[in-house]
Amino acid sequence: MKTRTVLFLILTLVITANAVAQRSVFPKGKKAPNVHHTGDIWLTHISNATPTFNYNVAQAVSKVGSKLDWHFHPKGQQLMVTHGTGYYQERGKEVQVIQKGDLITSLPNVQHWHAATPKTAVTYIAISGNAKTQWMEPVPESTYNAIDAQKILEKKNQKELTELSKQKWQWMADKAVDNLTELFHKDAQFVHMGGTWGTERELAIIKSGGIWYKKAEIRDVSVAVAGNTAIVLNTITLVAEVGGNEVTNPFIVTEVYKEIDKDWKLMNLSFVKQRANN
Repeated sequence: MKTRTVLFLILTLVITANAVAQRSVFPKGKKAPNVHHTGDIWLTHISNATPTFNYNVAQAVSKVGSKLDWHFHPKGQQLMVTHGTGYYQERGKEVQVIQKGDLITSLPNVQHWHAATPKTAVTYIAISGNAKTQWMEPVPESTYNAIDAQKILEKKNQKELTELSKQKWQWMADKAVDNLTELFHKDAQFVHMGGTWGTERELAIIKSGGIWYKKAEIRDVSVAVAGNTAIVLNTITLVAEVGGNEVTNPFIVTEVYKEIDKDWKLMNLSFVKQRANN
């Protein structure tokens, strides 16, 4: 069995179990001595390296407020977050907020630290190359406590949604119905100057070329996120072909997205034509 297959089976087992019970199928393990971390962390060694599979697999359950010191792995490491919310940071880069379902890859010799947050615990499966971890200095408490997890998540979501919205316009121009089918929620609504209809009709119109969204020149974009709902507001100049005739119009476009199983689904797309300046 190849290494990639083994890793996939481990990931599938862990994610499936968490989806059902919100807890790992593995024992919590033993509480680790506070040598290279602060707070409470429990470790379970799932699999030790062998001549065939040259990596170790372990589960770490990190209590609220616990954090590892700076360190690096000579042969790299991957973290599969199975429950909760935590932090991950590489030397010289911004802190990331990591959540259940995230996969974090630390390349060999890259200095980093990871932790629970001051308000949330985190559990992950660590797959590490078979070489001893090199430990460094602790993360200062002041640095740790100053991290604004909510702000980081908002920034992450805003960037992701801005790129997703931009990609959507390209898919519409390319008539990439398969991609749009994945993006559009089955019960989405589309509001045009000529009427309102659902996902099935919108996809059929795009596929047939009844409306060909040839080019969207994005002049301005803003994103607001509240929980699992987001509103993307685009100011665009749209070049479209409608019934065989090419038209160019300025629009304010409102896009409403809902996060479902870590994927953003488009729920509503509304076009409002801008008036010409007097």
